[in-house]
Amino acid sequence: MAEIIPLLLLGAFSGFIAGLLGVGGGLIMVPVLLYLLAGHIDQSILMHSAVGTALAAIIFTSISSVRAHHQHGAIHWHYFKKMTPTILLGAFSGALLTQLMSFDFMRLFFAGFELTVAAILYFGLSSSRHIDHLANWVWRVVGYIIGLVSAIVGIGGGTMTTPFLTYNNVDIKNSIATSAAVGLPIAIAGALGFIVAGWNIESTASGLGFIQMQALVSIVVMSVIFAPLGAKTAHRVDGKKLKKFFAIFLAFLGITVLAF
Repeated sequence: MAEIIPLLLLGAFSGFIAGLLGVGGGLIMVPVLLYLLAGHIDQSILMHSAVGTALAAIIFTSISSVRAHHQHGAIHWHYFKKMTPTILLGAFSGALLTQLMSFDFMRLFFAGFELTVAAILYFGLSSSRHIDHLANWVWRVVGYIIGLVSAIVGIGGGTMTTPFLTYNNVDIKNSIATSAAVGLPIAIAGALGFIVAGWNIESTASGLGFIQMQALVSIVVMSVIFAPLGAKTAHRVDGKKLKKFFAIFLAFLGITVLAF
């Protein structure tokens, strides 16, 4: 299994970024886990293991991050309630769907997704209508898509929820906080799906389904400590600069996965 120290450092950094950007930390964990788990796990299930482990870690990171954002009163819980039912369905079905996907398909899908979202955020595309005017069916469809894609690429949904909310004229800091809350049901449903999907695969004998337990515990120990620090920092920095940094950061990670 991968060395403990790199996993602990990964947990600390991903936890801080999760709190800062409301992304759950999977965007960092998946690319790094690809490198740390390579050589320890068969490549045919390497991406599945990285994604499943990241989603399981996001459960704990999200709880810590949400608590910090809630203390600042920044989470729009009414938007969270509108999206959660179909997010749960999308995340679980997305995790099961990965059984049909190859390593390269998942890798390219992940990279393309990150680069697309980075471009949308960086260039500040937004709607002329306010989010409160959206029909209920839009919330349901968007929730399902966010859950589905998030489970496939191993994220808490912040890279989709944050752009969706900001596109519909929700303040970036409130978008980040609400995205952190949305990440919890995504992570729970997605992690459960990856446990079920990898349950009978021999190559995952050392894990729980596709989830690698040693990596999970090492990451969680540090991420729950650093997530609240990231959340506090998010409320002290300029929103526009934070948005630009988020976009550049996503583009960098997308290119990293492409180069794997």
